[in-house]
Amino acid sequence: MDFKKHTYTDDIVSYIKQSILDGTYKPGTKVKELTLAQKLSISRAPIREALQILIKEGLIVWIPQKGKFITELSPKQIQDSYFTGGILESAAVCSVIHKYTSRDIKRLEELVEKMRLISENNEPIEKIATLDDKFHKILFSRIDNELLLEFCKRSCQGISKFLLFKYWIQLYSAEEVYWRHKIIVDALKGGNGYELEACIRNHYHDAGKRMAEICEKEKL
Repeated sequence: MDFKKHTYTDDIVSYIKQSILDGTYKPGTKVKELTLAQKLSISRAPIREALQILIKEGLIVWIPQKGKFITELSPKQIQDSYFTGGILESAAVCSVIHKYTSRDIKRLEELVEKMRLISENNEPIEKIATLDDKFHKILFSRIDNELLLEFCKRSCQGISKFLLFKYWIQLYSAEEVYWRHKIIVDALKGGNGYELEACIRNHYHDAGKRMAEICEKEKL
């Protein structure tokens, strides 16, 4: 692959994430710096930096004396991650509910409308993944707390969109995904912090429960 010098690390992060999505790297797979360096024809320094970023995001785990591995989670760990993510994101969003602008809400509504069209047109549910990612990025955009953002994203965003993407697309129908996000937008527009917090918390709690159940069945 041809990488631009000033984007080595970001490109390697993207490369590894894509490798997780396409199944090249499965949960539990060992990630070797030297192997990556040889395959991509680059030095090990930017690879080491990329792996540190992925460790921070929770997609890679470092085990002393053994090395770095793609994160592997049990059903309980999955459910716990989603539960924690729901509590953190709901509290974070509600703490800045007054900061969301009419433009923010309009962008959220546009994303939800695209979800509705995907559902109506019976398009592949995979298309919703990008919209879902943009949706939550808008919610995160008003949160001015880097530590909180890091914990929010680590809890379940990376897990659902990369480690467990093949299960994520089985959680809901496209119509259900549309309604789940519309409820959040409606609560945000209404300005009721308690209602919004409950919506986001339940959004994650239910998804985590379903994800854990699917993974449990897959392992039987």
